[in-house]
Amino acid sequence: MKVKFGLKSTLVEADRILVIGCPGSGKSTLAKRLSRALSLRYISMDGDFYWLPGWRKRPRDEIDCLIARAVTEERWIMDGTGLSSFHLRLPRADAVIWLRLPRYACLYGAISRGVRYFGHNRPELPVGCPERLSLEALAYIWNFERDAAPLIEAALRDHVAGIAAHGPDVPVLQLKSRRQMRELLDLLGRPD
Repeated sequence: MKVKFGLKSTLVEADRILVIGCPGSGKSTLAKRLSRALSLRYISMDGDFYWLPGWRKRPRDEIDCLIARAVTEERWIMDGTGLSSFHLRLPRADAVIWLRLPRYACLYGAISRGVRYFGHNRPELPVGCPERLSLEALAYIWNFERDAAPLIEAALRDHVAGIAAHGPDVPVLQLKSRRQMRELLDLLGRPD
């Protein structure tokens, strides 16, 4: 399936975009490139909200406060699935890009990222959070479609139907391969 349609205008006109998906799918990479192409502030859920140095997780109320403050900004692109904060983010989003790659592609992405950054920080994480990869993380990726995808589908469906008191209809673009992500970047001028 070729990425096209009115997609370019949808994204160019969007002031606030969520990039969601399984770990290892390429959310951060795509969001950073789209950030440059669309002149949107890049926000990393992991780096800006969740983690403190030493892989200490912020308390939930602090996370929600930071997210609530960030989504009030006029222009941003935010990477991270974070179902527990959909109620804060979806009402402000103009578009959602859901990276829905096969589990093997996500496992490959997570493992290759783990090897590339092992013992060092990825750019989207706070200082003091060196890359790590656990069997628990790999199991989460393996089971993502079975466990998390139905919850994401329900949250998006409820949002579009207005059931969850979220904002107006939000277009959801599902990309199912790295090729489709490259096509999207090519459509927008391929920012590096």
